[in-house]
Amino acid sequence: MRFQQVYYEYQGKILRYLTRMVGENEAEDLTQEVFVKIGQALETFRGESSLSTWIYQIATNAALDKLRHPFNCHAGGKLLPVEAITETKEDENIWTGEVMASTEQRVIRQEMNGCIREIIQTLPETYRSVIVLSELEGLSDAEIADILGLTLQATKIRLHRARARLRKELSSACIFYRDDRQEFACDRKAAQAD
Repeated sequence: MRFQQVYYEYQGKILRYLTRMVGENEAEDLTQEVFVKIGQALETFRGESSLSTWIYQIATNAALDKLRHPFNCHAGGKLLPVEAITETKEDENIWTGEVMASTEQRVIRQEMNGCIREIIQTLPETYRSVIVLSELEGLSDAEIADILGLTLQATKIRLHRARARLRKELSSACIFYRDDRQEFACDRKAAQAD
């Protein structure tokens, strides 16, 4: 496969993935670094895993290196704005892929998605990476294991723990309910005074 084809097919996906991992301020530069590495190594790709897995592995390693760098603090300490991680369709829900029916519904979903993304950003990097790869990028456990260099069993355990931690963080930060249309919704809990 030629580099131009790889770039065209994966650039948007990797930019979105890296935005979820390191934040908007770092994602564009990091995406370019990833594609430079891909361009340099594409001829030596042996096909031991799928091309997609190989590309995500390069992107994940770059993101983890960036997150471990002592001068990096989640995009300069800023949480991601709601607009930073939208899918290719402007009104598409990141969890279900469905297009929102009304402006009100879209705003509520954007707020809810933004809240969830903020909580994901606070997870430890090991949990954040498996949550993003599984729940937001839609990769299989086996693909995630290849990308992260873990056994399948270790990946399943980490994903289970990450989901449990995310569930705990969400339940401590949000109130979940069904709205008047019987759709799932949440609101932030009021901050408790110490």
